[in-house]
Parts: sequence; structure tokens; C-alpha cells
Amino acid sequence: MRKAVTVGRKLGLTKEAAMTLAELRTPERIQDFVNEIPWNTEPDGETARSVAEVLRLRQAHCVEGAFVAACALWMAGRRPLLMDMGACEDDVDHVVALFRRGRYWGAISKSNSPFLRYRDPIYRTLRELSLSFFPQYVLERQKTLRTYSVSVDLRRYDPALWVTHQGYCLEM
Repeated sequence: MRKAVTVGRKLGLTKEAAMTLAELRTPERIQDFVNEIPWNTEPDGETARSVAEVLRLRQAHCVEGAFVAACALWMAGRRPLLMDMGACEDDVDHVVALFRRGRYWGAISKSNSPFLRYRDPIYRTLRELSLSFFPQYVLERQKTLRTYSVSVDLRRYDPALWVTHQGYCLEM
């Protein structure tokens, strides 16, 4: 756990925030933690909060939860990967944190719908994984999921842009 706290501190998290995420050593524990964060209803307008802001304010929506999950995965020694799944223009995209167990992909996800959350690592490709969300991604009885991205490794970005930034984080 000490190594994970050190990683979190190097990313810019407070000791308390780093210790909170360092306890989450498995994707399942990370998903449980993300599930417990209350939903960010964005009462003051659209947000894309950093990991530090989510932990401080105790609210998150899907991309904010994905940032938290990716950070926790990184601190646990895994790659901080995200995948964006694009919806038709009437709906919003869904962003998940990705992890692998052996050759198989799984996902950690923040959603109001339990059907759009965790995916066990049983999918051989990101396409298979994204298709597992298709039947449940519905708006007004229409399936709206249309695309999926490649995995995005957040190590390519300065942690100040998504781990500790104050304000809108999707500028990266």
C-alpha cells in the first residue's frame, strides 16, 4: 500500500486522497468505491471534475468516475486506460476505465443504471466489450450507442490535467 500512496502523491493527490485510493487494489474494489460516490447532477452546469475534485466533493458522473477508476488502477500498478463509447446526437457518450486480466478486457464504470457499470474481464477485444453495453444503452426506447474508441492511456497526459486540475478537465 505504501508504494500506491507514493504513486498517488507523485500524481499530486493529498496524502488523504492517495491513501483512500491506495486501499483499492482490485478492479472489483475500485468499482465498489465508484458505485458509492453519489451521482453528480451538475446543478450549476456541465462539469468534468478531476480525481482530486471528485474525492473532495464526493460526487461524480460517468467521465469523472472513469478518471477516479483510472487513477486507482494506476496506483495499483495497472495502466490508466479509458474508452469512450459514442452515442447518437440525442444522447451522451459513456466513458469507462479499462483493465485487463490476462488477455481479456474488463471495465469499471460510473452510471445511474446498474446495467452500464462493471464488466468482468471476459472480452477478447474492445469491440466485444463495447457491444456488451449496446442492449442497455437506451434513450426513449431507442438504442443509441454508435461507436467506441481505442484505449486511451492517461499516462500520455500531464496528471495536472485530470488528477488535480480545478475546473473542466476535458480540455486534454
